[in-house]
Amino acid sequence: MPRLPRIVGFGGRSVAASGGPSKLDDYVLELSGQDRPRVLYLPTPAADADALIVGFYERFAGRAEPSHLKLFGAPDAASWRPRLLEQDVICVSGGNTANALAVWRVHGMDAALREAWEGGAVLCGGSAGMICWFECSVTDSFGRELAPLRDGLGLLPGSACPHYDSEERRRPAYQQLVAGGFPGGFAVDDFAGIQFEGTTLKEAVTEVEGHDAYRVELVGGEVKETRIPARLLS
Repeated sequence: MPRLPRIVGFGGRSVAASGGPSKLDDYVLELSGQDRPRVLYLPTPAADADALIVGFYERFAGRAEPSHLKLFGAPDAASWRPRLLEQDVICVSGGNTANALAVWRVHGMDAALREAWEGGAVLCGGSAGMICWFECSVTDSFGRELAPLRDGLGLLPGSACPHYDSEERRRPAYQQLVAGGFPGGFAVDDFAGIQFEGTTLKEAVTEVEGHDAYRVELVGGEVKETRIPARLLS
């Protein structure tokens, strides 16, 4: 039976960042529909940082088949592409979204990720790993000031903004952009996530009560923010 294309975007930090088990991780593994899913980590936004790779294995060891893929250096597409396409879950790290997009496009990873998604792999990630899937986003990839990024992978339409509750500049920057004609979209708090089936929002979830997601759009010339209550994961 064909698997539905799914994307899960996390707004930012998870409980796992402090060393505990993450219910958001559990949620993604469950979506895969596999007892012991194959989970591939793409730390490209973090320049393939070894510390993050170690943390990834600590999070998924014993309950999945974790592996990782580095693109810095001299990757061989003939070997990594088949491995990518056999994964149940592909997880993208946080970091510099613009840099990751550039590296992916040079190596053909953008096309491979689309193929994996269309084949039913669950794509996920937090921060950069959330916004990369959209057409547009709000990012700090270009410096200290938040800026628009208009050339995301485009698997999901519109825009996205992470860290909506934890970084005080995020909400005003995003709403100002939308007011000026930037595509509307979704903002997500830390510890929360949004799940899409195809390009349709299915639900918002959270591992910490009070952290939610939001629809941000221009309505009648005014920016409208609509809270999407997140289901508390048990």
